[in-house]
Amino acid sequence: MSTEKLAIHGGPKTIVKPLKRYNSIGIEEVKAAMSVVESGVLSQFLGCWDPDFYGGPKVQEFERACEAYFGVKHAVTVNSWTSGLIAAVGAIGIEPGDEVIVPPWTMCASATAILHWNAIPVFADIEPETFNLDPKSVEDNITPFTRAIMAVDIFGHSCDIETLMEIAKRHKLKVITDSAQSPGVFCNGRMTGTFADVGGYSLNYHKHIHTGEGGILVTNDSYIYERLLLIRNHAEAVVAAKGVDNLANMIGYNFRLGEIESAIGIEQLRKLDGFIGGRQQAAQQLTNGFRELPGLRLPMVKPGCSHAYYIYPMILDIANLGVSRHKICSALESEGVVGLAKGYSNLHVLPMFQKKIAYGSNGFPWSSDICRREVSYAKGICPVAEDLHDSSFMAFEMCLHELNDEEAHLIVKAFKKVWSQISSL
Repeated sequence: MSTEKLAIHGGPKTIVKPLKRYNSIGIEEVKAAMSVVESGVLSQFLGCWDPDFYGGPKVQEFERACEAYFGVKHAVTVNSWTSGLIAAVGAIGIEPGDEVIVPPWTMCASATAILHWNAIPVFADIEPETFNLDPKSVEDNITPFTRAIMAVDIFGHSCDIETLMEIAKRHKLKVITDSAQSPGVFCNGRMTGTFADVGGYSLNYHKHIHTGEGGILVTNDSYIYERLLLIRNHAEAVVAAKGVDNLANMIGYNFRLGEIESAIGIEQLRKLDGFIGGRQQAAQQLTNGFRELPGLRLPMVKPGCSHAYYIYPMILDIANLGVSRHKICSALESEGVVGLAKGYSNLHVLPMFQKKIAYGSNGFPWSSDICRREVSYAKGICPVAEDLHDSSFMAFEMCLHELNDEEAHLIVKAFKKVWSQISSL
């Protein structure tokens, strides 16, 4: 342990040179993008029933490559993962007023995609081990109006998807998996995102696969696949000529991914295993270095699972350390550790849910007849998520950095220095 004075107290910083920003784009992606630009075909979608309803050659090649990589029957690309979540909720047949269970410990689009279809998000608590949906809390929140579960594979680790699928089967619910942060990792031999009725992944700039913006939906259900395609591309203008009889949720959008992004995505998908392996190697280096620091709980990986380490999550034992998270993070940041997350998310305390105002100013959909009961978003409904966010959760955002061996070594050195003098904070 270091005896140098902490940087926060005037001593030298441990990390002087900024950590290198994560950049997964190489010459292969540059050549692929240039080839599309030179072709002049930047998009080839038509919003009508036509062969080009399915998009251009690179869109379709990327989708076929995703089907092969993820081991699914169908993949659909979209222009963002938010668009993907909206399409998924619509495609499974959610009706206005239906309740969809979702964790609060996720990006806001997981919940707002539910509201988009005038359905009602119901927040269930998370497991303190993986930070994913707690199946018991899901069971406790099922009502006669529940129609689906949106599970999130947060930080790179699978939720307890097999238990959630069993619950869904018993209660006749649909399941969506938001695996935005967890492509290419496994749960009991199958890839995250592929167990549910529909799942998928994000492609935006700090995700494992980076196309600028974008998303990939995956499903083994051919009916849901058709609905996803329609919602992605102006369904209302296509259904008549295509011979679609069920018009529910056939409000279509322009959720289409371009040819340049798809060409980049094809190259990125080929590299995904290497990207994840690099993150796993860096995470193991952090774990080895942090292992003996008291009062710091490190990431767990459940048996049968692998971890993509979008984020390296930790929990501080504040009571035994006798120091607040704020002081610990301030000391680490003074040593040059950047990319620390202090807490994560509690969607139910956002103003939208606290005031129950979404569409218009009068509380729709909660104030309307389609909402069939009073749904609480009060502080206290998700105590595990709330305590973690408010006081004890700390993470290193690995998604922001390349994190080579030397950088990981310096982060470990900074942590050890702070822990050696933690009583002085």
